[in-house]
Amino acid sequence: MDNARGLPAESLRRKIAELGPWFHNLRIGGIETAPDHFLGDYPNFKWQGFRQVVPEDLTGRSVLDVGCNAGFYALEMKRRNARRVVGIDSDPHYLRQARFAAEQSGLDIEFRQLSVYEVGKLGERFDLVIFMGVLYHLRHPLLALDLLYEHAVKDRLLFQCLQRGDERVPRLAEDYDFSEWSVFDRPDYPRLFFVEERYASDPTNWFIPNTAAVVAMLRSSGFLIEANPEREVYMCRRGQRHYAVPPPPCG
Repeated sequence: MDNARGLPAESLRRKIAELGPWFHNLRIGGIETAPDHFLGDYPNFKWQGFRQVVPEDLTGRSVLDVGCNAGFYALEMKRRNARRVVGIDSDPHYLRQARFAAEQSGLDIEFRQLSVYEVGKLGERFDLVIFMGVLYHLRHPLLALDLLYEHAVKDRLLFQCLQRGDERVPRLAEDYDFSEWSVFDRPDYPRLFFVEERYASDPTNWFIPNTAAVVAMLRSSGFLIEANPEREVYMCRRGQRHYAVPPPPCG
C-alpha cells in the first residue's frame, strides 16, 4: 500500500501505533498495522482465495462495504477502479483507521458510521455490496439480510460468515407434518447455534450457522448463490426473496 501523503517513516509508524489496535493487517507506506495478528496476514490471505470472483475492473460501478473495519476491502475495490466506494461501520475506532489508510493511499472513499440496520439511510443501491464477517455478530441476522436486499443491493452481494457444525447441504421437503420431529435431529438440518455468552472470547458472537443455514438464509432473503470460491465465502446475485418474507422496515 502506497504512502501517498509521504509522511516520514517514523511519523507514520507512530500514527499507526496511536490508531491501534488494528484488526486488519494493512500495509501503509511499507509498515504493517497488525503484523502479529492471531490469524496471520488477515484479511489479505483470505482475499487471495476468492479475489477472482470480483471483476478486476470495476470502472463505473458502485461498492458498499458493510462492517468495513479498517477498510481493507473498500481499499481493494477502489484500486479496481470502482467509481464510488462507501464503507460503513458502527465502530468509530475502525472508521478512524479506515479514513487514515485511505488518506495515506490517496484513495477517494467515503466512510460513514452506520450499522447494517441503517443501510436505508444511504438512500441508494450499490452494484456490489460486501458483507463479510458481520452476520454472526448480529442479534438480528435475518433482518440484516432483508434490509440489504430491500435497500442496498442492486446486483451482487459478496458474503462471508463464520460457520460451525455440519457442512453438508441436505435436500429437504418443502413441508413437513406437525408430527414430524426426526428431521430436526439431523446434523445437516439448517441451524443457528446461539451463543449466550462468548465464543473465541468475543461477547458479540451471537449466532453461528452451519453451512445449510447460510445457504437457506441467503436464498430465503432473495440472494442466489453464483459462486462458492472457498469455505464460508459466497458471491450472490439479487433474485426473488421467499414469498412469505414481508418487506423489512426502513433501515
